[in-house]
Amino acid sequence: MQKMELLSHKTEPVGDESLEKWKLVGSGGFGRVYKVRHKDWGFDMAIKILHDGVCSHLPHSSPLMPKEKALYEEANHMEKASCEFVLRLYGIYQGPSKQHGIVMEFMERGSVQSLLNYLSAPPPWPLAFRLAHQVALGMNFLHKNNLMHHDLKPSNVLLNDDLNAKLADFGLSRVSNSALNSNREATGQIGGSYKYMPPEAFEASYQPVRSFDIYSYGILLWSIVTGKEPYQAADYNLVALRIPLGDRPSCEEVDQMKAEGLKELVDLMQRCWDNMPSKRPTIKECLEVTENVLSKHKKGIHDAVYQVLTRLVELESPTSNQHSDTSVAFNCLQTPEQSESNDIVDHVRFTQTERSSIQDSVNVSTKVMSDTAKAKFVDDMRAKLIQNVSEVMAIAEELGDMVHGETYSVIEAKETSQDKMRVLYQNTFRPGGLKVKAAFYDALKKHQPTLVERLGRISSW
Repeated sequence: MQKMELLSHKTEPVGDESLEKWKLVGSGGFGRVYKVRHKDWGFDMAIKILHDGVCSHLPHSSPLMPKEKALYEEANHMEKASCEFVLRLYGIYQGPSKQHGIVMEFMERGSVQSLLNYLSAPPPWPLAFRLAHQVALGMNFLHKNNLMHHDLKPSNVLLNDDLNAKLADFGLSRVSNSALNSNREATGQIGGSYKYMPPEAFEASYQPVRSFDIYSYGILLWSIVTGKEPYQAADYNLVALRIPLGDRPSCEEVDQMKAEGLKELVDLMQRCWDNMPSKRPTIKECLEVTENVLSKHKKGIHDAVYQVLTRLVELESPTSNQHSDTSVAFNCLQTPEQSESNDIVDHVRFTQTERSSIQDSVNVSTKVMSDTAKAKFVDDMRAKLIQNVSEVMAIAEELGDMVHGETYSVIEAKETSQDKMRVLYQNTFRPGGLKVKAAFYDALKKHQPTLVERLGRISSW
């Protein structure tokens, strides 16, 4: 096995003696992410720790287990790609029980995914265009350093206190094939979320190059300007079948929107997701478009960010009914006062139909339910939930330790949402009982409020 290159002297090991105030903020198939406070430095950080940390302080010549090798590769990529628009690396965590982890910058405002989830709409135009440009800046820096992200999607674009974007999760990063000599073998396996993968990536023999990231960026742009997930009801098999045939997210709704520079951005996203990799623009060409579009809205950025942050602070206050944990995601548009709701809805460009849907969701979210009632809902709606829940992985991540690491891996391996939900019911809900079902209900209400509202009308509680 290839030996792992050590990180530079700038990234010192971080041990338990330096850390306090541990708080679990996320969990997945790879392991867990914690928010911690460094005693000497005086600020919060994020630490990603593998589920099975099995190596101790390894000498340079020692081979690493596969997961640990991936973790060290991720850290090396983060260090190489360190810039204003990429998540900052602080060092390697070396803890008890031979645990290793990555110590990173902590982003208070979650991700673009959480922003879109809680707004249930696109951000105000100036903020949307800034996000598009900042992602392009981060990707350009990666490509200039002969790296590709290989898993670009809204949940891997994190947001700081001022809603500035930084690229994260380099677990699937690979050295770009286009930067390798022709006699060198390409590295890595195909990864990333299938809804953001280019058509050529569904071929078994595909070796990723930079145009993979360009395609993903195009789909990401669509998500930002529409506030939606692409192909929401489609499973892997359907996406793998239709994308190579030329299917893409619909731009019909976007074409009805009015904003200076939007037409140029739509043209860019469509060029990015071209079926032919050679016809896609370079990230530098993308950068030129996004910089030009953003220049038309610079005067509105301050107001747009202020309005969104004001709403977030409002909903994170103790008087809000919505529980807040900004380390994972931030909450907004869940329990607004009616007089203020219309202002924010107008600002983020809802249609009248969407307004009514949001208000219905608000009414559901403010209904007080006991854990027993939530669990009964999950039991009574078993068949319908298996059939209709599409955000299974996002919900499983939110359940954290309630979903065993092995179960999470099984869920992740399933191709359809229905199969993923069946595993959740069998391996997590059944043994976990009332507490887990209630937590699932809360997560479902956050990720798919319309589904909860619709099923709530016919449930027996």
